[in-house]
Amino acid sequence: MSLPEWQQKLPGDKTVTTEAALASINNGCRVFLGTGCGEPQHLIHAMVADRATQDVIIYQMYSHTLAQYVNDSAFLERFSLKLFFISEPMRKAAFEGKIDYLPTYLSQIPKLFASSRIGLDVALIQVSPPDEFGYCSLGVSVDITRSAVENAKQVIAQVNPCMPRAWGDSLVHMDNIDYFVAHEEPLVTYHLNALGNHITRRIGHFIAQLVRDGDTLQIGFGTLPNAILKHLVHKKDLGLHTQLITDAMLPLFEQKVFTNRLKSLLPRRVVASLCMGTEKLYRFINDNPLFDFRSSEFVSDPLVIARNDNLVSISSALEVDLTGQVCSDSLGYRFYSGIGDQVDFIRGAAMSKGGFSIIALPSTAQDGKVSRIVSHLSEGAGVATTRGDVDYVVTEYGYAELQGKGIYRRVMELAQIAHPKFRAQLIDAAKKHHYIFADQLPPLERDLIFLEKYNWRVNLKNGQTAIIRPLYPSDEFEYRNFFYSLKEETIYRSFFYEMRLFSHEVVQQQWAEVDYHDNMSLIARVQRGDHDEVIAIGSYAQEKDGYAEVAFVVHDDFQGQGIASHMLSFLEKIARENNFEGFVATILDENQVMLNVFQKRYPHAKLTTSLSGGVLVTMPFDSSADVEVRQS
Repeated sequence: MSLPEWQQKLPGDKTVTTEAALASINNGCRVFLGTGCGEPQHLIHAMVADRATQDVIIYQMYSHTLAQYVNDSAFLERFSLKLFFISEPMRKAAFEGKIDYLPTYLSQIPKLFASSRIGLDVALIQVSPPDEFGYCSLGVSVDITRSAVENAKQVIAQVNPCMPRAWGDSLVHMDNIDYFVAHEEPLVTYHLNALGNHITRRIGHFIAQLVRDGDTLQIGFGTLPNAILKHLVHKKDLGLHTQLITDAMLPLFEQKVFTNRLKSLLPRRVVASLCMGTEKLYRFINDNPLFDFRSSEFVSDPLVIARNDNLVSISSALEVDLTGQVCSDSLGYRFYSGIGDQVDFIRGAAMSKGGFSIIALPSTAQDGKVSRIVSHLSEGAGVATTRGDVDYVVTEYGYAELQGKGIYRRVMELAQIAHPKFRAQLIDAAKKHHYIFADQLPPLERDLIFLEKYNWRVNLKNGQTAIIRPLYPSDEFEYRNFFYSLKEETIYRSFFYEMRLFSHEVVQQQWAEVDYHDNMSLIARVQRGDHDEVIAIGSYAQEKDGYAEVAFVVHDDFQGQGIASHMLSFLEKIARENNFEGFVATILDENQVMLNVFQKRYPHAKLTTSLSGGVLVTMPFDSSADVEVRQS
């Protein structure tokens, strides 16, 4: 019986039986295994089955097959497992101390092999059959496998026609492989647990607000980052420079969301390091020139990452403390996953022109019993990402922007996106740690997700775009900066006296009255450089007989741009929803501009002389008026 064509291409002097190939693994050997779905399963099972093999050290990044053996005491007597990342099938064994975890940045692992700091005697890998020029492909596992092939004393390859051929730096010539074992079998498949609950949808909603058309994304390991992808289907011309390709990305390829057209580094190419998924995904990457698979040393190098303009890193965490420290690899003293490339990409994103990083996590764990926004990290928890590295933290309650902000503002923003039932105790803990003022009001202890519908994007007359949204307690610093930036006459027109001090106490007094129903405040922000600044504030406060008093303050540089008219329209929409019948406002006689704004929207407004001076404008809502506004 003749051999299949692919086996006929293998060099006869190097193609041996499994037993002959593995005979070179002696007692005390240091053995590398290919990563995740690129594991040479046949070789691994054969190595474990050979009872003569003793005292072997195994190095691997993402382990799957060995999970079948790790609870066997006889196996653990013969093999010592050293893992750079603890996969889900290996977590229980890690908790029980059966695995030695190596906390190392993914970009640095190839250098450990090259420098012999971690010496490798044998590398067991899996490759595609060679092409006509003698090149095999590492397929779905280039990552650190590339470096292992280059630095191990001996390379044994399982040749499997099921392994797809990947474009990029995945090729290994037959001359660089010592032994070939021909064995066809399905690749390991990787199924992400489906996350489609309301928490994931809300997190995806907020991340979609942050990701811009044309951004290049990195999607971290884990179920949550991949579940978020479905919420980006309306984005345009996104790119990918990421470690891992999964099935969750396929819909965005199919719908032409990932075009990679605007990437500044390797445009029109997806840069990745490994692939973990189903047979459908493996068929998609097979011989597909869209993909450029490279080693982790390249893909996760912060300097390489930074060459991508607008690089947005999206990864997950287990805990985030109120100062912004992130734990992603351990639950207390129990190692849960790995450092991986989170820090590599966060720092690369920080150096990228227009780039930033996002840490996404549900607000609670253990069925809502514990908060994942914490006053301090759990005892034993490791700091994977420092408080100086984080840009955005996202939960189902919103996002906190931390970069460039002090501890006080970080506490307020993170407490605001914690689960409502934990907000007060987080604020109490922050007061105990002297992070915030002793009289600081906590965010409201209720779910304010309904405020998300009060987010609008409007075009100003000068061509700029303003974002209008509710005012939150965490905006205190910007709120005060806004007022201090105003001219004295602007403040006088708004308050009827020369108000020179907007202290913490003054702001707290105003916050005490805000409930987002009877009392509502909106802010308008525009982008200045790489951050947003407040340019206007509009508020209404309950008066009597179904009316609310409305007032506006617009920055001097933005007066005459139509911002007050927009905010008046949105405030009316909110007031109507809360059963108000109209607005009243008191303005100075000479404030003709504001009077014009009111009369344009309410042509039947009644003007009378106010008892406190100025003009009292009474504006009943027109029940027949169309007050629908475009929501961003």
